[in-house]
Amino acid sequence: MTKYMIKRVILAIVSIIIVTLITFFVMNLIPGGPFSSEKAPSQAVLDALNKRYNLDKPLGTQYLLYMKNLLHGDWGVDMKNGRDISHDMFSKFAISAKLGGIAMIIALIVGVVLGSIAALNRNKMSDRIIIFFTTLGTAMPSFILATFLLLIFCVQLGLFPVYSDNPNLVLPIISLAVYPTAYITRLTKTSMLDALSQDYIRTARAKGVSKNKVIFVHALKNGLIPVVTYLGPQIAYIITGSMVVETIFTVPGLGTYFVKAITDRNYSVIMATTIFLAILMIVANLITDIVYKLIDPRITFD
Repeated sequence: MTKYMIKRVILAIVSIIIVTLITFFVMNLIPGGPFSSEKAPSQAVLDALNKRYNLDKPLGTQYLLYMKNLLHGDWGVDMKNGRDISHDMFSKFAISAKLGGIAMIIALIVGVVLGSIAALNRNKMSDRIIIFFTTLGTAMPSFILATFLLLIFCVQLGLFPVYSDNPNLVLPIISLAVYPTAYITRLTKTSMLDALSQDYIRTARAKGVSKNKVIFVHALKNGLIPVVTYLGPQIAYIITGSMVVETIFTVPGLGTYFVKAITDRNYSVIMATTIFLAILMIVANLITDIVYKLIDPRITFD
């Protein structure tokens, strides 16, 4: 276990370095810069700004200086307003984490329940209804659903404001929860059906073990392993990858912050948020592997 963890940590560091290299150099290939605008500053001001943010140095030197500062816990300074990036990034991440966390909890609970019901009622009407709606859920992108919910509940029915300084999170949560709910439902059903067909389940039933214990202790526990596989990366994705949904509902989260940084060519913010998102994804995958072992001790890390 310890050897495996060390290997994963080393791999994680290498992955983060690769992400930073690709992001940094591709970002600098895009025409323009963070100080390009319709009302461009004078050349003297532009030279001073480039010197202030080390943009007058070769790209390789800029990258090494950035990574040196990052290793000391310095996420950089916003090139547009001079604010410390870490303060804005983590405050906006708290909003995205709340939004994505609630959506993921709902998706997990509803998905496991519906998947179990579908598995236990295979080929019956309840199973067909569940699979029909989960197919729709997996086929509809979150931004399409978000736009549809916005038109119906905000524009047509007026139940929620179209724009607000303190936006309601109900519709964004629904938009983010539908796809993982549908996917977890189908995954749980498949896993449960596979578990219920195993020899140990038939043995448990032959020994007179109660139906509820067979389903919820033996079958469901082992059937959740594929769900956990999906859950780890999806948690990181749903928390940080809700860029379009946050933009549609004007939620001031990390996704909106990242999109604005790309639009403004705000190099320091793009780098900081990209590295932060990469770390989240890698840590989520590592935690997932550890949870495997807790769910099923038979799993090895060789």
